[in-house]
Formats: sequence, structure tokens, C-alpha cells
Amino acid sequence: MTSKKLLLFGPLPIRILAGILFIVHGLPKFGDVASTQGFFGSVGIPPELVVPIGLQEVIGGIFLLVGVLTRITAALFIIEMIAVTLIVKLSDGFVGGYELELLLVAIGISLLLTGPGRISIEWDVLKEKYFQEERLLFSSKMIK
Repeated sequence: MTSKKLLLFGPLPIRILAGILFIVHGLPKFGDVASTQGFFGSVGIPPELVVPIGLQEVIGGIFLLVGVLTRITAALFIIEMIAVTLIVKLSDGFVGGYELELLLVAIGISLLLTGPGRISIEWDVLKEKYFQEERLLFSSKMIK
């Protein structure tokens, strides 16, 4: 397998890691909604956003894991992580503060630019409509 074909598999590990991280951080928001609402209120986030943000993290994390709507999900996570950094974590400094959020922004940007990669539902189900250019670019005729 040539190095250009291997590029199609690059997004897979970051998609999996980001998906797991968002699911793991989203699920606890539903464990004790009242406490989470209290925390949100104490840091300046409207408490009624607990459920929508929790749903975004869990459903979006699943979307990243399986590789569906990857670019849209990545864009939403970029916005969320920038907001978390500015509203909640900035005063904590980089180490022990917002380093994870910045890493997730970088992962989101990478997925926004590259898409889901070869091992994804998007690639397998939507290949004819959305991935024609990538298929042509990485086809055996184009790669020598």
C-alpha cells in the first residue's frame, strides 16, 4: 500500500479518540442534571444548556466513532471547545486548564479538513455522491 493510500486511514485514530472523549464527558451530564446545571450557572453558562450540550457530546461522539456527518460534528465541537476555553478554562491557564480543549479544537480542525477517512460509514454509504474527488485522487490510476 502506498503512502498516499495510507492517508485515507489517518483520520481514524483521532476520530475514535475524540469520539470516546466526548461520549465520556457527555454522559455524566445526564447523571445528575441539577448539579450540572448548578455548575453551568456558576461559571456563566445558561443552566438550560446542560441537556443540549450533553446530547451533542454523546451523539456527536457516536457520530465521530462511526464516521458519519464528521465535518459537521467536528465544526460543532470546535465551537463548543472554543466556548469552554474562553468561558470556563482560560483563567486556569494552559497546563491543568485548557490544554485538552485546545487539543480537541486541533482534532476538530483536522477532521473538518480531512473528513472521516476510508474506514467510516460516510465513505461506504455516501461514496458515490461525496467522495468522488478523493476516490479519483487516490485511485490506482493516479498513484504510481
